[in-house]
Amino acid sequence: MRAFSGCKCLTSVTIPNSVSTIGQSAFEGCSGLTSVTIPNSVIAIGFGAFKDCYRLTSVTIGKSVTEISEEAFNGCTGLTSVTIGNSVTKIGSDAFNGCRNLVSVTIPNSVTDIGNGAFKNCDDLKSVTIPNSVTEIGFESFAFCTGLTSVIIGNSVTTIGAGSFSGCTGLTSVTIPNSVTKIGWE
Repeated sequence: MRAFSGCKCLTSVTIPNSVSTIGQSAFEGCSGLTSVTIPNSVIAIGFGAFKDCYRLTSVTIGKSVTEISEEAFNGCTGLTSVTIGNSVTKIGSDAFNGCRNLVSVTIPNSVTDIGNGAFKNCDDLKSVTIPNSVTEIGFESFAFCTGLTSVIIGNSVTTIGAGSFSGCTGLTSVTIPNSVTKIGWE
């Protein structure tokens, strides 16, 4: 926990293939960190692991990670792109909340759950395709993504949580599949 937290001058880190877990707040507040490649050996990214690394611009998440924990990249305002590995099944609550410059994210078909506020306040996010594997879009998952213009929701989604797309003032197109039975559900 908090292994390198607050190391503001840390600009790069090489995580070896021997690492299986990145713990809670491990690199939180490392404001000089610009990019991270999480190796295929890592299976878990802890709560707030890279929170407030505001110069972080790109993240590649390895093939073995199954869950991106709550607030893992919260407040990474410089983040512009995220590549999520095909083993991830859950994107935790507020995982990318406040990543204001995030332009693109690819959500793989392995993801079944998008947590509450997962991409909230991602101002520059333009379009989102939610894969067929997702069954529930959490409360305020994409709220206040003001640059969001287009959303495609996969055919397995049954619930669109309360406020999921509230404040998305640029949204002009959304496709809601027949599988959806609840909209605005808490």
